Parts: sequence; C-alpha cells; structure tokens
Amino acid sequence: MKRCGIRSKGWRALVLVAALAAPLAVCAADPSGYTLTDLIGLARQSNPALASVRARVIGAQAALQTAQAFPNPELEFLAGRQSGSSPEVASGASGNLGILQPIERASLRQSRREVALAGIDLSQAAAGSSERDLIAGIKLRYLDVLRLQAAARLAQDDRLTAEQIRARVGVRVSTGEAARFELIRAETERLNAQRAAQVATLNIDRARTELRRLVGAALPADFELVGSIEDRSAQPRSLEDMRREMLERHPELRVARAELRSAEAKLALERERARPAFGLRAGVERVPQTLDARLGLVMTVPIFDRREGPIGEALADIDRSRFALASLEQSLNQSLDVAWQLYQIALSQVNAYESGILREAESALKVAESSYRYGERGILDYLDAQRTYRLVRNELNTTRHDLRAALVELERLSLTSEQP
Repeated sequence: MKRCGIRSKGWRALVLVAALAAPLAVCAADPSGYTLTDLIGLARQSNPALASVRARVIGAQAALQTAQAFPNPELEFLAGRQSGSSPEVASGASGNLGILQPIERASLRQSRREVALAGIDLSQAAAGSSERDLIAGIKLRYLDVLRLQAAARLAQDDRLTAEQIRARVGVRVSTGEAARFELIRAETERLNAQRAAQVATLNIDRARTELRRLVGAALPADFELVGSIEDRSAQPRSLEDMRREMLERHPELRVARAELRSAEAKLALERERARPAFGLRAGVERVPQTLDARLGLVMTVPIFDRREGPIGEALADIDRSRFALASLEQSLNQSLDVAWQLYQIALSQVNAYESGILREAESALKVAESSYRYGERGILDYLDAQRTYRLVRNELNTTRHDLRAALVELERLSLTSEQP
C-alpha cells in the first residue's frame, strides 16, 4: 500500500509538471518559423518598453489609492513639572495630551480623486499609444525582412544566370564564334551579380537584427519568418470609415483628451484648495489638583496664499491641452490623407508591374536571348535585356513592400486590422 501511495504521488507530480509546461508549449512558435502574429505576441510579453509603460499604469492606479486616503490625525503629548512660587500654588507633575483631526470636504476629496482618475486614463492611453507604435514598427521591420529575403532570392537567381551566361560566352569565345570582349563583359556582369547577392545577404542580417531588437530577447537570433511580400489579402476599408474610427479611438487622441481632462481636474482641485480648511481639535491638560479638557474647531483661512499661482498654471495647461488636441486632430487627418494617397499610388504601381511591365520585360529578355544564341544580336543587347528584367523584378518587389507598408500606416492611423 505504501508503494502504491508513492506511485500515486509520482503520477500527480508528473501531471503537475505537464500542466505547468502546457502554456510554454502553446507559446512556442512553429518550428517552421514565426508569423507576424507570433512576433507581436512575443513583443507584448517581453519588450522592455511595453513593460515600462505598464508599470506607469500600475503607478497611476496606486495614485488613486493615495487620493482616496483619509488624512491622518496629529497626536501631541507634552510632559513637565509645575513648581509653585507661593504656598497656595501646588507643585508636581503636569501633562498635556492633544489630538487634531483634519476634516476634508467631500468636494475636495472628489477633485483629488478626479485628478487621479485622469492620471489613470492618461497612463492607459499612453500605454496603448506605445503598444500601437511598437506593433507598427514590428510590422514594418517584418516587411523589410520579407522584402530583403525576396531581393536576395532574386539576386541569387541573377548570380546563377550570370554564371550561365559567362560559361556560354566562354564556350563561344573559345570556339572563335565571339570576340574576347564579350567574355570580359560577361565576367563583369558575373562579378556584379555576385557582389549584389552578398550585399543582399548582409542587408537581411541587419534587418533581422533590427526586428529582434523591437520584439525583444524572447525572439531567438536564428529565427525564421513565415510569410511572403507578395501577399495582397489585406484590404483597407473606405477612407471615411477609417477617418471616423481614427477620430474616435486613436491612441494619441486619447492621450491628448486625457491630458485635457487631467488639466481640468487639476484646476478644480486647486480651486478647492483655495477654500478654507477645517480640523477638529481635542485635548486634555493635567496639572496638580486640576484636570482641564477642551474640544474645538481649527480653521485655515486662505488670506495670504489664495492658490492664484497654481490656478493660473492649471488654466494655462487647459489652454495648451485644447490647442494641442486641435492641432493633433488636424495633423492626423492630413497624415491619413497622405497615407491613403500613398496606398493608391503603390496599388497602381503593383498592378502595372504585375499586369504588363514584368511580362513585357520577360518577353524582351527571351527575344534578346534567342537573338544572341543565333548570332543576330551581340552580347551587349542580351546583357541590357537581362539588366532591364532584373530592374523590373526588383522594382516590383519594392512596390509590393511599399503597398504593404502603406497598409501598415493606414492601420496605425485608423486602427484597422491588417492580417500578416
């Protein structure tokens, strides 16, 4: 029976370990690579900047507890000795015990509470704004890596093509069908293609480092990404729908509005502090042969300090916050219009490249290759056609990136959802 009990405890321990390890297994990325959703999830868990702004939210919530706390009483105790200067005055120990309890008005406590609540709204809005900017940055760096990876694949294809051309020209030169000048040009093109492939690899390393810096240390250094720069599944909503949602929910506008509410709450608090304050005082004084008890009211009268300076500062903060809010709304509207125009331009460019320009460049390359093979054109025409085809492919890769980047900017401004 004892052995069975030990075995039962062992099984329970294994179950507990499995239960604790289950969330880690869920959070682990697919071995094939990280999706954009995986990267954003890791950033929310491990990015130090997000942890910092979340700590500010916790601090603002603690400030609310401070604002709601009641003032502490003041306790005073004095001890001494009374000595009579005549026989009629008794001599002996004396003492004084007093207590002062400040009495706060309900309006003052409510004003202080409103200031703390405005601070919570401000910290939460700032945290949302920081998270939104971080996610937008991760998406842009993610797209950069995909673009550079696609560019590296194109560069490798160009390198292989240049090597094949070099080998083909070498055969023709060795058989006397072409001049040695063509071999020099083909070798130059091969070296340029090899250098471009090496530069593309270095650019990928830099982009991966920047992406890992934004995501955090939870992303391993040897990560792989899942996705394609050619994906065009995400589509923006209408411009007016995005504008309406931006003006209602944009984090930066929430921050500006929270700053305005905080300034208004501080003005109300300073005006409350300019009013008289009250306190309840009670005390007992004991001298030889006498016990004296007192109860009274203490009032602080704002005669010299009427809080005119803090009230003026609060009024200035209100004006500044209102002007900043109006300026931010105008700036965001202009930014949304510009982002929408950039998206339309990038969309038209991608459609133009995919529908005709790339196909025409590929056809021209095939014609030039066939003509060179049969001796109808020289190596320069063939290399020019090859160079034009490479340029068109690279431009298409860049415009695809610009299209996705424009969608990210529209999402950042209007809070629309873009899938990776």
